[in-house]
Amino acid sequence: MAVFTEVPPDEARRLLRRLGLGELLELRGIQGGIENTNYFATTWQAGTDGAEGRQGKYVLTLFERLTAEQLPFYLELMRHLAERGIPVPAPAADSRGRLLHSVCDKPAAVVDRLSGASELAPTAAHCAAVGAMLARMHLAGRDFEGRQPNLRGLPWWNATAPVVLPHLAAPQAALLQSELAYQNHVAASADHAALPRGPVHADLFRDNAMFDGETLTGIFDFYFAGIDSWLFDLAVCLNDWAIVHATGRHEPVRADALLAAYAAVRPLEAAERALLPAMLRAAALRFWISRLWDFHLPREASMLVPHDPTHFERVLRDRAESCLAVTA
Repeated sequence: MAVFTEVPPDEARRLLRRLGLGELLELRGIQGGIENTNYFATTWQAGTDGAEGRQGKYVLTLFERLTAEQLPFYLELMRHLAERGIPVPAPAADSRGRLLHSVCDKPAAVVDRLSGASELAPTAAHCAAVGAMLARMHLAGRDFEGRQPNLRGLPWWNATAPVVLPHLAAPQAALLQSELAYQNHVAASADHAALPRGPVHADLFRDNAMFDGETLTGIFDFYFAGIDSWLFDLAVCLNDWAIVHATGRHEPVRADALLAAYAAVRPLEAAERALLPAMLRAAALRFWISRLWDFHLPREASMLVPHDPTHFERVLRDRAESCLAVTA
């Protein structure tokens, strides 16, 4: 999240009124993230028939890269999951049922602001809660009718690697090229074709989940979601929730807790168990390329702090040098 587009309060106020969400009290830009413009919006909804008024808390997002044609997939997926009891921010619809709106001539959405706080130093209990919820989310998405690929999947890696390679030293360039060749080989295998697929979050890091103590209160930021293998989604989680951030190395206690909780809801199939080490490498490669791109070809924005790409280089090297045993 960042602020690429400065939103005048009057524009936000008109949208919130049109959505029936009350009168704007505060509009505050959100720091963090690198894709879209995000604001916290606080409103006051007057009571009716003697009822007390109430405060509303929302997130206003202006989409800086995704198009109006791509966005319905994400918003409809969030609505679909919310209707099935998955704790995700529900998008606000207008009087005609539309979830996609316009602010400052850019596509926009307003979603509920989740309660709780992100847990940036998770324990095994936090990881277990995330694993179980991820499995529930995968199962809840099986009957979702939207179809859109993971836009940051293998075709994007192949297209983006040549753009970032000129910015890399020889050891980093060699790692990127060799790992990309390996992932193209894996993607052509029969085991990969057998992986179960459906809607995935594809970005469920520590800062995209909310907790109250050890209770998971919600997951958010679905704007990298797409149709992909559920195993890739699980690998993305393991590469953030179950590593030592300072070194990028695998942390077995948290990894085992996350995997066991996931498998208790949706047991892994044979092809998934075989390819988990490869998918851990794929997930690390995806975010290394993305962070290299954002770091070396940044966009202008206020409150924008690019992520350090060397973090996922360390994760990728660790994943390439070791294997994670699947015991769940």
